[in-house]
Amino acid sequence: METDNRQRALARWLDTIWAGTASAPELIFGDASFRRYFRYRREGRSEIAMDAPPQLEDCRPFLALTQAYQAVGLPVPQLLAQDLDQGFLCLTDLGDQHLAGALKGDQAEHWYQQALGLLPTIARVRESVLGPLPLYDRALLERELAIFPEWLLEAHLGLTLSESEWALWRQTCECLVHNALSQPQVGIHRDFHSRNLMVVGDSLALIDYQGALLGPVSYDPVSLLRDCYWTLPESQVEAHAQAYLATLQAEGLLAPEVDWPTFQRWMDLMGMQRHLKAAGIFARLHRRDGKSGYLADIPRVLGYLIDIGERYDDTRPLAQWLAMRVQPAWEQQ
Repeated sequence: METDNRQRALARWLDTIWAGTASAPELIFGDASFRRYFRYRREGRSEIAMDAPPQLEDCRPFLALTQAYQAVGLPVPQLLAQDLDQGFLCLTDLGDQHLAGALKGDQAEHWYQQALGLLPTIARVRESVLGPLPLYDRALLERELAIFPEWLLEAHLGLTLSESEWALWRQTCECLVHNALSQPQVGIHRDFHSRNLMVVGDSLALIDYQGALLGPVSYDPVSLLRDCYWTLPESQVEAHAQAYLATLQAEGLLAPEVDWPTFQRWMDLMGMQRHLKAAGIFARLHRRDGKSGYLADIPRVLGYLIDIGERYDDTRPLAQWLAMRVQPAWEQQ
C-alpha cells in the first residue's frame, strides 16, 4: 500500500537525520487533508513527524506561517527538521489535549478568553516570507460555497434542485459573499476552532494554520464561537463576541463607529458561509476520501444554518428551505 510505503520512507528519513536515535514513528491521526501525523521518541522526549505527500500537500505555507507566527510571539510548534522533496517535517510535540476536551470542564470561560486573546495578534500577521497573505477573494468564497450543493445535496443526499431552488441558492450566496467582502480584511488563521487549538499546560498553542489568508475580521471569532464540533450556548456566543468587538476597537483593528448589530450581522453571515462550506466538505470527506467520522457533525452545522439564517430577511428563505427540504432528506437517509 502507498501509505505503508510512505511510513517506511518516513522511518528511513528519521533514521538518517537523527543518526538512528529515533524510535519507529507511530501513527497518531490523519486530518481532513492528506496530511498524517506520527509520534516518535528521541533523546528521552517525544516529537512529531508530519507526512504531507508533496504531490497532494504543499508544506511551504505551513513553514512560512510558522516563521511569521513565531516572529510575533504566537504559540506554534517549533520546526526541528524538514525535507520538502519528500514532504516530511519534524516538529515539537504539543501533546494530545485539544481545546475541545477542555471545554467540557468548569474552565471553559477561561479557555475561550485565552483563545480569543490570540486573535488580535493573528489579525496583524498579513504577510510571510512567501509575500502578502493570499486574499480571501470572491472567487475563493464562491468555490467554497459550491461544495455544499455538489457534495452534500447532490452527491450525498441525491437531491436535484429546481431552477427556483438554484435561484434561491445563487441569491443567498451573493448575500454571503458581499457580507464577507464588505468587512475589514485582517490576517485570519482560517480554521480557528477547538480541534486546532492544543492545551499545553495552562496555555494554548496553534496548529493547522497553513491556510491563513487576508480575510474578514469576523471569520476567526465565529469559527471558534460557532464551532462545527462543539456547541456553545447562544447567550455565551453573544457575550464573547461583544467582548471581542470591544477588544478589536481598543487595539485599533476596527473603527469605533462599528456597532454591535453591524458586527453581529458580519459574524452571523460569515458563519453561514463557513458552515455551508463545512457541511459540503464533511460529505466530501465521507464519499471521496472514506473519512466518515465528520458526518456526525453535519446535523449541528445544519442547525446553525437554520437558526442563524432565520434572523435576517435576506437569509431567511434559505434557512426555511434547509429546514423543509434538506434537513428532512438528511434525517431520512
